[in-house]
Amino acid sequence: MTSTHWGAYRVTVENDRIMDVQPFEDDPLPSSIGYSIPEAVHHRCRVTRPMIRSDWLKNGPGDAGGRRGLDAYVPVEWDRALDLLSGELRRVRDEHGNQAIFGGSYGWASAGRFHHAQSQVHRFLNCLGGYTYSVNSYSTAAAQVIVPHVLGVNFLDMMWNNTTSWPVIAENTELLIMFGGIGTKNSQVSMGGVTRHDTGRWLERCHAQGVDFVNVSPLMTDSLEQVDAEWLPVKPNTDVAFMLGLAYVLETEDLTDQSYLESHCHGFERFRPYLLGESDGIPKTPEWAEKICGIAAARTFALARKMAKSRCLICVSWSLQRGDHGEQPYWMATTLAAMLGQIGLLGGGVGFGYGAIGGIGNPVKRLSGMELPQGSNAVKRYIPVARISDMLLHPGDPFDFDGNRLTYPDIKLVYWCGGNPFHHHQDLNRLRKAWQKPDTIVVHEPWWTATAKHADIVLPAATPWERNDIGRAGSDAYLIAMHQMVSPVGESKTDYEMFSGLAERLGFLDTFTEGRDESDWLEHLYNRFRQQLGEHDLTLPSFDEFWASDYIKLPIEGPEHSVLPFASFREDPESHPLKTPSGRVQIFSDTIDSFGYQDCPGHPTWIEPTEWLGSADVKRYPLHLISPQPATRLHSQLDCGQTSREAKVRGREVAVVNPADAAARNIVNNDIIRLFNDRGSCLAAAQVSEDVMPGVVALPTGAWFDPGDDGHLERPLERHGNPNSLTLDKGTSSLGQGSSANTALVEMERFDAELPPIVAHEPPPTVAA
Repeated sequence: MTSTHWGAYRVTVENDRIMDVQPFEDDPLPSSIGYSIPEAVHHRCRVTRPMIRSDWLKNGPGDAGGRRGLDAYVPVEWDRALDLLSGELRRVRDEHGNQAIFGGSYGWASAGRFHHAQSQVHRFLNCLGGYTYSVNSYSTAAAQVIVPHVLGVNFLDMMWNNTTSWPVIAENTELLIMFGGIGTKNSQVSMGGVTRHDTGRWLERCHAQGVDFVNVSPLMTDSLEQVDAEWLPVKPNTDVAFMLGLAYVLETEDLTDQSYLESHCHGFERFRPYLLGESDGIPKTPEWAEKICGIAAARTFALARKMAKSRCLICVSWSLQRGDHGEQPYWMATTLAAMLGQIGLLGGGVGFGYGAIGGIGNPVKRLSGMELPQGSNAVKRYIPVARISDMLLHPGDPFDFDGNRLTYPDIKLVYWCGGNPFHHHQDLNRLRKAWQKPDTIVVHEPWWTATAKHADIVLPAATPWERNDIGRAGSDAYLIAMHQMVSPVGESKTDYEMFSGLAERLGFLDTFTEGRDESDWLEHLYNRFRQQLGEHDLTLPSFDEFWASDYIKLPIEGPEHSVLPFASFREDPESHPLKTPSGRVQIFSDTIDSFGYQDCPGHPTWIEPTEWLGSADVKRYPLHLISPQPATRLHSQLDCGQTSREAKVRGREVAVVNPADAAARNIVNNDIIRLFNDRGSCLAAAQVSEDVMPGVVALPTGAWFDPGDDGHLERPLERHGNPNSLTLDKGTSSLGQGSSANTALVEMERFDAELPPIVAHEPPPTVAA
């Protein structure tokens, strides 16, 4: 039995090889991603020995001068690799200070609680004396900043612990409006793992009990077919204009709950003149909105009136805030819910992230715990996570972030453990340029991803199936004993083993390990969690009993654990105020207004994106590229495995293209196409379908970046179908500085030349020392 971010599986092993996986029997809708595990674990692109980039080994640390991503690698013994790396860490710390080390990592490397790469690397670097860190995530950075200002709650805490539960929606909601849809393919995965895939079944139950669904999205497939949602195709990045049109109808037809706005909200009187056009001369009418977003004014009038007559839940996907000015749709959706007076009502109000990952809305008692302690960071320098290229390219430059004026640090060493920035960052050609700047880049990685191929020191990391761990997700009721299935491939080690070896050389082994090996830590984390459960009148067996089993199911799931967000605030806002400056919903934020940001004023506002279908750039690049999450892998994980590989066409990722756009360019189904703009170009396979609205191309993320033999060029042709060859590397605003991945214009043409080979899943060349 094993746990992954995309589900739990039973594993068949023969002769120290994983031969087969089968979904956990309690999973009603298991993910096919897991079928990639056997092939990926034993794939030829595994990193099997410690590797040093040849030029770094010969000439030492320093600006790579464009060689990262091109050079061959030299295999070395473990002792030499750890000696070189510990020496370089010591040099950078002593010569430049700990702030010159950037501790990069993402938390998706393993569903296991101990071998959690992000926790491991941060614990190690904190023992070293600290590091420059990043805040927020590529997934939800803009939301993580705007939601506390507006609703006074941590965004992740609201999403997991204070979002209307599915049973409440099924019993009470009459109209569910999905801005960005609720895509069940995204709910295949979840932070910490997901054991039961229930989102689709909950959606079907809601539909069966009479909930009407409206899908506001460029993609029809952003809604489950079985819920029979009305599809309102909206131009990407224009949802705020549509929301303003809805708000205009509510206000001018006397459909707003004025008493709620007065008793539970702050600043509607500052927002209203903008809505009605009294402050800028532009009434935000449905006709005005139609010219921007493409949704007919008549439909806006009808939907607004239906919202006012219904118990209405407004849902906003993560994708909307991953665009230029991504703070605005979350703020405006909350304002709409406040105008309806439904925040705090059963089945009404606003919700974020349903379907974005598995478990949101599930009626489960949330229990934290079982995290590996990371210690405290003595360095206070940080960046918003999506500003890494800016940091590396412009050390010392000032930037704004959530009311603070900060300065980019001068980074000499990047330490990446458990992540693939050459997947999740935008404008990868710009990142390639930035990646040349540090003296040294270190990566722990099981596979030769593009990030590994752009590193100086590559240490082979064991996969989750080559070590022991405990699977524990906050979104379901299972605790899984993740027994090691096979021996580590080649000379792979766990991150913990690598960091222990480095800690010994750097003089803080006991501080890092606390005298525990892997099995000791598992028992320690389990017993600490067991003690915590006792405080909730829940019991667990001993660690030995747990470890001898496959899993434990905790009695923490059921309708009795449903959540009704903001109910106490609604009932008595004086006794239960929000943690905002006013204690109310901040339709106008005096705090944000005081920052003076032109790109994020004090109330929800329609601000033209840098690139969109209404901009002058459409003359050259008439298509809007969106990059949804893939159905066949988690981000870029297991791209070399069966499920991802079999979904491609001639080895390329599939882009969904509207028939009108395809016909205008003589493109038919399964043609190889070239997508391009000023930032780069990539190949993909065309899937011609009415599922995407005209003027929009949908190319999922996660195909491993592959410039092939053209890596020396400034803008090589990416061969594999990675949309981040084309996306815009710009902060959402001075407030949130999140990713603007869904703000990108492109052109498309049929690719008739000879297809270049794909080498993304091949190891780089090696040379002898």
